[in-house]
Amino acid sequence: MSARCKQTAGFAVAVILLLSVSFLSAQKSFTIEQVLSYAHPTQLVSAKKADRIAWCEAEKGIRNVFTAAAPSFKPARITDFMKDGGMELSALKISDDGSVAVFVRGQGANREGWIANPSNDPAGGRQEIWAAGTRKGKAVKLADASGPVLAPNGKWVLFVRDGQIYEVPVSFSANAGAAAGSNPLIKAWGRNSDPKWSPDSKKIAFVSDRTDHSLIAIYDHDQRKISYLAPSVDRDTSPTWSPDGKKIAFLRRPGSSFAQITAQAQQQAQQNPQGRGRAGGAVPAPPAQAQGGRGGQAVAGAIYQSATLPGGHRFAIMVGDVATLEARETWRPSQQDLSFGPGNRIDWAGNSLVFLLERNNWRHYYALPAAGGDNVLPVDLTPGDGEVPAADEAETFGFSSDGAYLFYGTNVGDIDRRHIWKTSTGGGAPVQLTRGYAIENYPAALASGDKVACFYADAKQPKSIAVVPANGGKPEVITNKQQAGFPYDAQVVPEQVLLKAEDGLEFHNQLFLPKDIKPGERRPALIFTHGGPSRQMLLGYHYSYFYHMAYAINQYFANQGYVVMSVNYRSGIGYGQRFRSAPGSGRGGSAEYQDLVAAGRYLQARPDVDPKRIGLWGLSYGGLMTAMGLSRNSDIFAAGVDIAGVHLWGNSLDPEITAFKASSIATIDKWTSPVLLVQGDDDRNVQFSQTVGLVQLLRARNVHYELIVFPDEVHDFLVFGKWIKTFNAADDFFNRFLRK
Repeated sequence: MSARCKQTAGFAVAVILLLSVSFLSAQKSFTIEQVLSYAHPTQLVSAKKADRIAWCEAEKGIRNVFTAAAPSFKPARITDFMKDGGMELSALKISDDGSVAVFVRGQGANREGWIANPSNDPAGGRQEIWAAGTRKGKAVKLADASGPVLAPNGKWVLFVRDGQIYEVPVSFSANAGAAAGSNPLIKAWGRNSDPKWSPDSKKIAFVSDRTDHSLIAIYDHDQRKISYLAPSVDRDTSPTWSPDGKKIAFLRRPGSSFAQITAQAQQQAQQNPQGRGRAGGAVPAPPAQAQGGRGGQAVAGAIYQSATLPGGHRFAIMVGDVATLEARETWRPSQQDLSFGPGNRIDWAGNSLVFLLERNNWRHYYALPAAGGDNVLPVDLTPGDGEVPAADEAETFGFSSDGAYLFYGTNVGDIDRRHIWKTSTGGGAPVQLTRGYAIENYPAALASGDKVACFYADAKQPKSIAVVPANGGKPEVITNKQQAGFPYDAQVVPEQVLLKAEDGLEFHNQLFLPKDIKPGERRPALIFTHGGPSRQMLLGYHYSYFYHMAYAINQYFANQGYVVMSVNYRSGIGYGQRFRSAPGSGRGGSAEYQDLVAAGRYLQARPDVDPKRIGLWGLSYGGLMTAMGLSRNSDIFAAGVDIAGVHLWGNSLDPEITAFKASSIATIDKWTSPVLLVQGDDDRNVQFSQTVGLVQLLRARNVHYELIVFPDEVHDFLVFGKWIKTFNAADDFFNRFLRK
């Protein structure tokens, strides 16, 4: 390079640096590493007979289990995993006396049966059940398995492997789990699952799936005996024990119809050309033959498709007696109550059965008296215009040790946050325990009944553990209080912005404005879209791992001078069933894209935004929205970071079908804006081929793309360092394409 070229290059660098310094001179800058330096807690649990809690925590990819006990609630680490090896911790349980915690280390198998191996270990991936003593702090591996079910007395752990139920003792001696669990504790016909310990740890209820029906089985640990509770031709699932261990409540749905039976038989015949059906019997004839020529398949669909319980109902709640093995129907829903929440879970709490129903637009918890009775109706325990979380979501619910009270997080009265409430499981007016500008959820009631532990966050405070008086009051934060290096004061408080799409639907957004914007100044802008789509971004740090990071990165981008908007587009949670199930969304027509366009137009019209410098970013469904914005409206969106996005709905390239028209690749010829694509090739949520195929289309059209591929990594990257690489790459990408 000539001296003149070197001088010119040096001058250009100096100008860029000068502009960057002046851009940030009015506000304190921080790095991506600093804003992601917090310790993120998950899996909060509480003991039933001791004032002790436990939780998992990830700090810069280092994941461990912690515990704290009354009265000081001083956190103590009880495991010693000190490397960022991508070994996720999950399924945390604690014994009734609080002395033992069990958990799973590592993620499970993909579609081909491979255990996740994000650290590229040549020995392969692992998924293990571990136990840790909460008082002595010693941790041991119990088994190569997942899904631990800890006995209330803390002495045994159950898990399911290949449709059978195994058991290992909880022992802290060396190599305690080496030989244990090699043979099933319960070996029974069918695929057995969902084991539940009785309160005295002497019996186990489980589900035995027999393909066309399923049974609730009871195993007596002392007598080594299996019994079946009210066996029938129907599909019984979701057992839950009464507090005294004498009864079991469960769900009953109808068994298979002849149409379902013959369809399965046809599938078996294809897989087994020798003509042997299940249990060695003959394969039933296909539907048209089974009708004796009475009109063919159409008649089969009309006559033989039906499968209902007596009276035409589709499910019922049953209560069975463990001693007599008889069961009675406690309640069957009307037509408006056909939808349980995800997971179809029932909890026996005190004298009530608690479960999810969706009525009048909102998903709430309801209760029935366990004793049943004539004309009993479910009581809404969580009324109001707002939702409670589904049982399998991070922000779950909990009961008092005696089951008399339900503690739950909800957005009733504060639609873009969460607060803790409690209500009697027998019915009555709920009581709000926390309020204000913070976000509290995942309540775990302490055994004494005096306090409730929960997750706590706000606009600047990352997710932490807090303890709240059981009758309401100010939360006491016990973790992340002042974490060294974390930029608490340099962050901004996002504003709630309500917008309307072209079709008139209103949706919520969070706007992050840089502190140093001067009158008349126009800044580049970024739009973040969440995944799911059944998610909701909040006016503060999110409760789930990735969206907690996404909120932090939105704070970082605002600190770097971008105007940032997070869009809660239709089909997300938090705003009711009508919003969540808006017509024409997803593969049905991508109606939610209207919301993204409305957000883009809103930013273009702001006096502090340069309308030609608006970018997009998101993961999963957020990647889908990013790709859709670039392929449909490169005139609005100048650049995008698409992390593990979906680019083709379904498996058809027929341009006339709705699913293809709803895909980003349907308008690929309009895509001109540059994009950064990031994905792990062991993604279990979005097929890696979604990125493979998109790259071919971008190459053919000479569209600028940049690519990061993480071999063996999953959908939500398990190695923290890969998030740092991804976000730094996104920062660099937007700097180059939006600050020109």
